[in-house]
Amino acid sequence: MKTTTVLLVGVGGQGTISAADILARAIMGAGMQVKISEIHGMSQRGGSVTTVVRFGPEVKSMVSDLGAADVIVSFEVTEALRAIPQLSENGSMIVNAEEIKPLTALTGRVPMPENAEGYLNDMGALLLPANEIALKAGNPKTMNVVLLGALSKRLDIPTEVWEEAISGRVPPKTIEANLAAFHAGREYIASIEA
Repeated sequence: MKTTTVLLVGVGGQGTISAADILARAIMGAGMQVKISEIHGMSQRGGSVTTVVRFGPEVKSMVSDLGAADVIVSFEVTEALRAIPQLSENGSMIVNAEEIKPLTALTGRVPMPENAEGYLNDMGALLLPANEIALKAGNPKTMNVVLLGALSKRLDIPTEVWEEAISGRVPPKTIEANLAAFHAGREYIASIEA
């Protein structure tokens, strides 16, 4: 079994780091070794957040080279575009269909990319309305866990291990909403890939 690399990218405040922690807990719960590397300089102010999660029977490094990510999970469209060079030739992308304008676009210094979702669709990315799914599941703040539900359909980790990881990481009063969001993400992927 080889080392698998998952890259989670988003904007500060979207729960990227929490999602990476849940993913790491699920991986450990499945009996594999995991290493994490985070970059979140200005994340509190809406800046880019990137987390590399590498796992397998033996992980020698937490570093992911260009073109090495097996799966990229993007919490919004612009960050997905930014992460494309990280994707391996046979890799896949799971993207929340939301665009957040970076400060440079808000100030008019840089234009937003045109037809970003169309471009991602053309390259085979799986776009899903994670914000809407989270809202329907009961809590809009669980969008990150919706994306983990989608990711779980790509990884060989038992559902009950994911549920334990989520329950052990989120605040107790939000466990039910987070589990609902996780299952809603899984169901969405199952419905479009059936």
